[in-house]
Amino acid sequence: MEWFKSLNWAAVIEWLNTFVADLSPLLAAVGVPEEYRPLATFGILYLGVTVVVLLFALLLLKIFRKPKQPEPGVEQTGGEVDDSPRGEEVATVEPGPAVELKEEPKEEPKEEKTPELEPTSGLFERFKRGLSMTQSSLVGRVDSLLRGRAVIDEDLIEELEEILITADLGMPTTQQLIKSIEVSRAKGELVSPDQVRQLLMEELKKILMFDSKPLDVTSASPFVIMVVGVNGVGKTTTIGKLANQFAQSGKKVILGAGDTFRAAAAEQLQIWADRAEVEVICHTEGTDPGAVAFDAAKAAVARKADILLLDTAGRLHTKVNLMEELKKIRRVLDREIPGAPHEVLLVL
Repeated sequence: MEWFKSLNWAAVIEWLNTFVADLSPLLAAVGVPEEYRPLATFGILYLGVTVVVLLFALLLLKIFRKPKQPEPGVEQTGGEVDDSPRGEEVATVEPGPAVELKEEPKEEPKEEKTPELEPTSGLFERFKRGLSMTQSSLVGRVDSLLRGRAVIDEDLIEELEEILITADLGMPTTQQLIKSIEVSRAKGELVSPDQVRQLLMEELKKILMFDSKPLDVTSASPFVIMVVGVNGVGKTTTIGKLANQFAQSGKKVILGAGDTFRAAAAEQLQIWADRAEVEVICHTEGTDPGAVAFDAAKAAVARKADILLLDTAGRLHTKVNLMEELKKIRRVLDREIPGAPHEVLLVL
């Protein structure tokens, strides 16, 4: 610090004044205003001092930095490095008798066993599998409700009604079943929940009972069969199979492509008709199905066909406009052929 104390500050201040005086003309030439020239001068001076200090610091780092020491046990030589271990002799291999290599026998490729196809389930098994959902959603819930009750009261009847409705039995069927239970309860015929279950079984059997008489296609000529159902259940395929069966039995069959809504429905029906060698009456896509029914009925009467099979577009019973369209088709058929359609097939 002695050099700092012996520094002549008067000379330093004089040098700074001289530096400012010499730099002011240059700043004026550049266009710096007079009031900012001293500030700009000191800024330049500060920047220069900072650069000098940084350079001095870098110089010191370079001087006092320790050289990297070589790792112990590693000799740095200018020549090639001998990878062979010291003190060990390199073993030489003397040539011996030639050894014959025997080829290993190739393994024959094993034949892959084709997976055995599971046998297709029969009709009864498919029915059983389909009704298992009904077993769990309807019968199981009814049994659970009746199992925990000892008295038949209004709460039990209300819960039973809710189960029947949510099981998609429909409102008319549910009301009919509940009414039968209430009438029997008022008469004193129902005492235990088991009797309620037995009554439900008997009423459902009555609802499902129908006369299973065979289809008599000779009762009218032409005999008109209208095929209905929801989307994708196989109405057109069923018509093709029926047409083939009737044609093989010697009947003259005409098909009506009443499904004008689904794309390529008429083309699909035409393929079935070609296989069964029967005629098809069809219009372009989007045509009124009532017009197709009219032309098909006219053609069946004019060509003295025995059977007219009319295809319809898939529809839900909740769609009022589509159900009204179905009523219109029935009216058109009945007007052209009294009593038609003589049979309506619901494909499920």
